[in-house]
Amino acid sequence: MVLDDNQKIGILLTGFGLFFTFFGVLLFFDRGLLAIGNLLFLSGVTLVIGLRKTLRFFFQKRKYKGTGCFLAGIALVLLGWPFIGMCIEVFGFINLFGDFFPVVFAFIRRLPVVGNVLRLPVISTIIDRIVSTGSLPV
Repeated sequence: MVLDDNQKIGILLTGFGLFFTFFGVLLFFDRGLLAIGNLLFLSGVTLVIGLRKTLRFFFQKRKYKGTGCFLAGIALVLLGWPFIGMCIEVFGFINLFGDFFPVVFAFIRRLPVVGNVLRLPVISTIIDRIVSTGSLPV
C-alpha cells in the first residue's frame, strides 16, 4: 500500500493527537492538551481518508448518536469542562469506531509481546467475545 504525502502527514497528526489526548488525561484532564489532541486527531483522520470520506463516515445515519456525542465532548473540552467532555467523547468514540475494534484486536493478537498478554485466560475470554461478534466495518 503506497501512501501519498497527505496520508503520511495525516497518520503523524493522528498519532500526535492520540498522544496529546493521552498525556492530557495523565495530567488530570489538562484542558489545553486535550483540546490540541482532539484537533490534531480530527485533522489527521481527515488527511488520511480525505474530507469527503470523513464527512460520509461521521454523518452516516446509524452513527448520528456517536458523532453527536463525540463532537459535543470536544466542544465541552474546548469550553472548559474537560472531565465531562472526555466522558461524553469516549462514549461517542466507542459508538463511532466500535466496528473497528474486532479488526484491531485480531491484528494485535498477532504481535509478539502484546499477543502473549492477550492470550492470558481472563483477558482471552473478553477479547474472544469482542472479536467473534464483529465483522469488517467496510
